[in-house]
Amino acid sequence: MLLSSELESKTNEELFSIYRETKEEKLKQELVIRYSYIVKTIAMQMRGVYVSFTDIEDMINEGIIALMGAIDKFDASKNVKFESYASLRIRGTIIDIARKQDWVPRSVRKIGKDIDKAYNELFSKLARYPKDKEIADYLGMSLDKYLKALGDTNLYHLLSLDTLMDSLQTNFISDQLIESQTDHIPARNLERNELSEILNEAVKSLREKEQLVVSLYYRKELSMKEISRVMDVSEPRISQIHAAALRKLRLYVENYFKD
Repeated sequence: MLLSSELESKTNEELFSIYRETKEEKLKQELVIRYSYIVKTIAMQMRGVYVSFTDIEDMINEGIIALMGAIDKFDASKNVKFESYASLRIRGTIIDIARKQDWVPRSVRKIGKDIDKAYNELFSKLARYPKDKEIADYLGMSLDKYLKALGDTNLYHLLSLDTLMDSLQTNFISDQLIESQTDHIPARNLERNELSEILNEAVKSLREKEQLVVSLYYRKELSMKEISRVMDVSEPRISQIHAAALRKLRLYVENYFKD
Protein backbone atom coordinates (compact mmCIF):
# COMPACT_ATOMS: atom_id res chain seq x y z
CA MET A 1 0.00 0.00 0.00
CA LEU A 2 1.35 3.41 -0.97
CA LEU A 3 1.79 6.09 1.66
CA SER A 4 0.13 9.49 1.20
CA SER A 5 3.49 11.08 0.43
CA GLU A 6 4.15 8.43 -2.21
CA LEU A 7 0.74 9.03 -3.79
CA GLU A 8 1.46 12.73 -4.18
CA SER A 9 4.69 12.02 -6.03
CA LYS A 10 3.01 9.79 -8.61
CA THR A 11 1.74 11.11 -11.93
CA ASN A 12 -1.85 10.42 -12.96
CA GLU A 13 -0.62 7.89 -15.52
CA GLU A 14 1.40 6.06 -12.88
CA LEU A 15 -1.58 5.96 -10.53
CA PHE A 16 -3.79 4.51 -13.28
CA SER A 17 -1.19 1.85 -14.03
CA ILE A 18 -0.93 0.80 -10.39
CA TYR A 19 -4.70 0.94 -9.88
CA ARG A 20 -5.32 -1.35 -12.85
CA GLU A 21 -3.10 -3.95 -11.19
CA THR A 22 -4.14 -3.56 -7.55
CA LYS A 23 -7.64 -2.02 -7.59
CA GLU A 24 -6.62 -0.37 -4.32
CA GLU A 25 -9.41 1.91 -3.12
CA LYS A 26 -6.99 4.55 -1.85
CA LEU A 27 -5.59 4.98 -5.37
CA LYS A 28 -9.08 5.38 -6.78
CA GLN A 29 -9.89 8.04 -4.20
CA GLU A 30 -6.75 9.93 -5.15
CA LEU A 31 -7.68 9.80 -8.84
CA VAL A 32 -11.19 11.03 -8.04
CA ILE A 33 -9.72 13.98 -6.16
CA ARG A 34 -7.36 14.83 -9.01
CA TYR A 35 -10.08 14.71 -11.67
CA SER A 36 -13.01 16.13 -9.67
CA TYR A 37 -12.50 19.46 -11.43
CA ILE A 38 -13.93 17.88 -14.58
CA VAL A 39 -17.19 17.13 -12.78
CA LYS A 40 -17.46 20.66 -11.39
CA THR A 41 -16.71 22.23 -14.78
CA ILE A 42 -19.34 20.16 -16.61
CA ALA A 43 -21.92 20.59 -13.85
CA MET A 44 -21.54 24.36 -14.10
CA GLN A 45 -21.62 24.35 -17.88
CA MET A 46 -24.74 22.18 -18.12
CA ARG A 47 -26.68 23.71 -15.19
CA GLY A 48 -29.33 24.94 -17.61
CA VAL A 49 -30.23 21.31 -18.28
CA TYR A 50 -31.06 20.43 -14.68
CA VAL A 51 -31.59 23.67 -12.76
CA SER A 52 -35.39 23.26 -12.87
CA PHE A 53 -35.40 20.01 -10.88
CA THR A 54 -32.18 19.78 -8.85
CA ASP A 55 -29.23 21.83 -7.65
CA ILE A 56 -25.59 21.82 -8.65
CA GLU A 57 -24.39 19.99 -5.52
CA ASP A 58 -26.66 17.02 -6.23
CA MET A 59 -25.52 16.95 -9.84
CA ILE A 60 -21.87 17.11 -8.80
CA ASN A 61 -22.50 14.06 -6.60
CA GLU A 62 -23.97 12.22 -9.60
CA GLY A 63 -21.00 13.33 -11.66
CA ILE A 64 -18.55 11.98 -9.07
CA ILE A 65 -20.27 8.59 -9.29
CA ALA A 66 -19.88 8.72 -13.08
CA LEU A 67 -16.23 9.70 -12.64
CA MET A 68 -15.62 6.70 -10.38
CA GLY A 69 -17.15 4.45 -13.01
CA ALA A 70 -14.96 6.01 -15.67
CA ILE A 71 -11.84 5.32 -13.59
CA ASP A 72 -12.80 1.65 -13.34
CA LYS A 73 -13.55 1.24 -17.04
CA PHE A 74 -10.88 3.47 -18.60
CA ASP A 75 -8.59 1.67 -21.04
CA ALA A 76 -5.39 3.63 -21.66
CA SER A 77 -4.42 1.31 -24.51
CA LYS A 78 -6.98 3.05 -26.74
CA ASN A 79 -4.71 6.11 -26.80
CA VAL A 80 -7.43 8.46 -25.61
CA LYS A 81 -7.08 11.03 -22.85
CA PHE A 82 -8.89 10.13 -19.66
CA GLU A 83 -10.29 13.66 -19.49
CA SER A 84 -12.13 13.12 -22.78
CA TYR A 85 -13.45 9.72 -21.73
CA ALA A 86 -14.60 10.93 -18.32
CA SER A 87 -16.23 14.06 -19.79
CA LEU A 88 -18.29 11.89 -22.13
CA ARG A 89 -19.57 9.70 -19.31
CA ILE A 90 -20.34 12.65 -17.01
CA ARG A 91 -22.22 14.54 -19.73
CA GLY A 92 -24.14 11.40 -20.57
CA THR A 93 -25.12 10.96 -16.93
CA ILE A 94 -26.50 14.49 -16.68
CA ILE A 95 -28.46 14.15 -19.92
CA ASP A 96 -29.86 10.77 -18.86
CA ILE A 97 -31.04 12.23 -15.54
CA ALA A 98 -32.70 15.15 -17.35
CA ARG A 99 -34.43 12.78 -19.77
CA LYS A 100 -35.84 10.72 -16.93
CA GLN A 101 -37.24 13.87 -15.31
CA ASP A 102 -39.17 14.62 -18.51
CA TRP A 103 -38.89 18.27 -17.52
CA VAL A 104 -39.20 19.97 -20.91
CA PRO A 105 -42.56 21.82 -21.00
CA ARG A 106 -45.19 20.45 -23.39
CA SER A 107 -45.42 23.81 -25.19
CA VAL A 108 -41.66 23.74 -25.87
CA ARG A 109 -41.86 20.18 -27.17
CA LYS A 110 -44.69 21.19 -29.52
CA ILE A 111 -42.95 24.20 -31.01
CA GLY A 112 -39.77 22.15 -31.29
CA LYS A 113 -41.59 19.50 -33.30
CA ASP A 114 -43.30 22.17 -35.45
CA ILE A 115 -39.94 23.76 -36.26
CA ASP A 116 -38.44 20.35 -37.03
CA LYS A 117 -41.30 19.52 -39.40
CA ALA A 118 -41.00 22.87 -41.17
CA TYR A 119 -37.24 22.54 -41.38
CA ASN A 120 -37.40 19.04 -42.87
CA GLU A 121 -40.10 19.93 -45.41
CA LEU A 122 -38.28 23.06 -46.56
CA PHE A 123 -35.01 21.15 -46.76
CA SER A 124 -36.62 18.58 -49.06
CA LYS A 125 -38.24 21.29 -51.17
CA LEU A 126 -35.22 23.61 -51.44
CA ALA A 127 -32.47 20.94 -51.43
CA ARG A 128 -30.52 23.11 -48.94
CA TYR A 129 -30.71 24.26 -45.34
CA PRO A 130 -33.59 26.76 -45.12
CA LYS A 131 -32.93 30.26 -43.83
CA ASP A 132 -34.47 31.56 -40.62
CA LYS A 133 -36.81 33.90 -42.51
CA GLU A 134 -38.03 31.07 -44.73
CA ILE A 135 -38.86 28.88 -41.71
CA ALA A 136 -40.56 31.78 -39.92
CA ASP A 137 -42.71 32.49 -43.00
CA TYR A 138 -43.55 28.80 -43.35
CA LEU A 139 -44.74 28.71 -39.74
CA GLY A 140 -46.60 32.00 -40.07
CA MET A 141 -44.40 33.69 -37.46
CA SER A 142 -42.48 36.92 -37.37
CA LEU A 143 -38.71 36.43 -37.56
CA ASP A 144 -38.28 37.72 -34.01
CA LYS A 145 -40.88 35.30 -32.65
CA TYR A 146 -39.27 32.41 -34.52
CA LEU A 147 -35.79 33.23 -33.21
CA LYS A 148 -37.13 33.38 -29.66
CA ALA A 149 -38.83 30.01 -30.12
CA LEU A 150 -35.63 28.60 -31.56
CA GLY A 151 -33.71 29.68 -28.48
CA ASP A 152 -36.43 28.32 -26.16
CA THR A 153 -36.17 24.88 -27.78
CA ASN A 154 -32.40 24.70 -27.44
CA LEU A 155 -32.41 22.30 -24.49
CA TYR A 156 -35.30 20.35 -26.00
CA HIS A 157 -33.14 19.63 -29.02
CA LEU A 158 -30.17 18.74 -26.87
CA LEU A 159 -32.23 16.08 -25.08
CA SER A 160 -34.29 14.90 -28.07
CA LEU A 161 -31.33 13.95 -30.24
CA ASP A 162 -31.08 10.64 -28.39
CA THR A 163 -28.95 8.16 -30.31
CA LEU A 164 -27.63 10.73 -32.75
CA MET A 165 -26.49 13.04 -29.98
CA ASP A 166 -24.78 10.19 -28.20
CA SER A 167 -23.02 9.29 -31.43
CA LEU A 168 -22.11 12.92 -32.04
CA GLN A 169 -20.53 13.25 -28.62
CA THR A 170 -18.83 9.89 -28.97
CA ASN A 171 -17.41 10.23 -32.46
CA PHE A 172 -16.87 13.93 -33.10
CA ILE A 173 -16.80 15.72 -29.80
CA SER A 174 -15.03 13.20 -27.58
CA ASP A 175 -12.21 11.98 -29.81
CA GLN A 176 -14.14 9.10 -31.33
CA LEU A 177 -14.63 7.16 -28.12
CA ILE A 178 -17.10 4.31 -28.00
CA GLU A 179 -17.42 2.06 -25.00
CA SER A 180 -18.25 -1.35 -26.42
CA GLN A 181 -17.52 -4.98 -25.75
CA THR A 182 -17.41 -5.62 -29.50
CA ASP A 183 -14.56 -3.27 -30.41
CA HIS A 184 -12.60 -6.20 -31.79
CA ILE A 185 -15.21 -7.00 -34.44
CA PRO A 186 -14.08 -5.57 -37.83
CA ALA A 187 -17.63 -4.80 -39.00
CA ARG A 188 -18.24 -2.75 -35.85
CA ASN A 189 -15.08 -0.77 -36.44
CA LEU A 190 -16.06 -0.10 -40.06
CA GLU A 191 -19.48 1.19 -38.96
CA ARG A 192 -17.85 3.39 -36.36
CA ASN A 193 -15.39 4.86 -38.86
CA GLU A 194 -18.17 5.51 -41.36
CA LEU A 195 -20.32 7.29 -38.76
CA SER A 196 -17.35 9.34 -37.65
CA GLU A 197 -16.74 10.49 -41.23
CA ILE A 198 -20.42 11.30 -41.72
CA LEU A 199 -20.52 13.38 -38.54
CA ASN A 200 -17.36 15.23 -39.46
CA GLU A 201 -18.85 16.07 -42.85
CA ALA A 202 -22.05 17.16 -41.12
CA VAL A 203 -20.12 19.58 -38.93
CA LYS A 204 -18.28 20.94 -41.97
CA SER A 205 -21.66 21.67 -43.58
CA LEU A 206 -22.53 24.10 -40.80
CA ARG A 207 -22.06 27.82 -41.07
CA GLU A 208 -18.85 29.19 -39.61
CA LYS A 209 -20.54 30.57 -36.49
CA GLU A 210 -22.39 27.30 -35.92
CA GLN A 211 -19.16 25.32 -36.17
CA LEU A 212 -17.55 27.70 -33.69
CA VAL A 213 -20.40 27.37 -31.17
CA VAL A 214 -20.33 23.56 -31.44
CA SER A 215 -16.56 23.53 -30.96
CA LEU A 216 -16.58 25.92 -28.01
CA TYR A 217 -19.50 24.22 -26.27
CA TYR A 218 -18.52 20.57 -26.71
CA ARG A 219 -14.76 20.53 -27.22
CA LYS A 220 -13.72 23.53 -25.13
CA GLU A 221 -16.58 22.97 -22.66
CA LEU A 222 -17.52 26.63 -22.40
CA SER A 223 -20.94 27.68 -21.15
CA MET A 224 -23.37 29.63 -23.32
CA LYS A 225 -22.54 32.76 -21.34
CA GLU A 226 -18.81 32.24 -21.89
CA ILE A 227 -19.32 31.64 -25.60
CA SER A 228 -21.38 34.83 -25.86
CA ARG A 229 -18.42 36.73 -24.47
CA VAL A 230 -15.95 35.07 -26.84
CA MET A 231 -18.13 35.78 -29.89
CA ASP A 232 -19.36 39.15 -28.61
CA VAL A 233 -23.05 38.39 -29.16
CA SER A 234 -25.93 37.91 -26.72
CA GLU A 235 -26.43 34.66 -24.84
CA PRO A 236 -29.91 34.12 -26.37
CA ARG A 237 -28.35 34.42 -29.82
CA ILE A 238 -25.75 31.77 -28.94
CA SER A 239 -28.59 29.54 -27.79
CA GLN A 240 -30.32 30.06 -31.16
CA ILE A 241 -27.16 29.26 -33.11
CA HIS A 242 -26.63 26.15 -31.00
CA ALA A 243 -30.19 24.91 -31.58
CA ALA A 244 -29.89 25.51 -35.32
CA ALA A 245 -26.58 23.63 -35.44
CA LEU A 246 -28.03 20.60 -33.63
CA ARG A 247 -31.01 20.52 -35.97
CA LYS A 248 -28.77 20.65 -39.04
CA LEU A 249 -26.50 17.90 -37.74
CA ARG A 250 -29.44 15.61 -37.08
CA LEU A 251 -31.02 16.36 -40.45
CA TYR A 252 -27.73 15.74 -42.28
CA VAL A 253 -27.22 12.33 -40.68
CA GLU A 254 -30.88 11.29 -41.00
CA ASN A 255 -30.86 12.08 -44.71
CA TYR A 256 -27.58 10.26 -45.22
CA PHE A 257 -29.05 7.04 -43.86
CA LYS A 258 -32.32 7.52 -45.74
CA ASP A 259 -30.33 7.63 -48.97
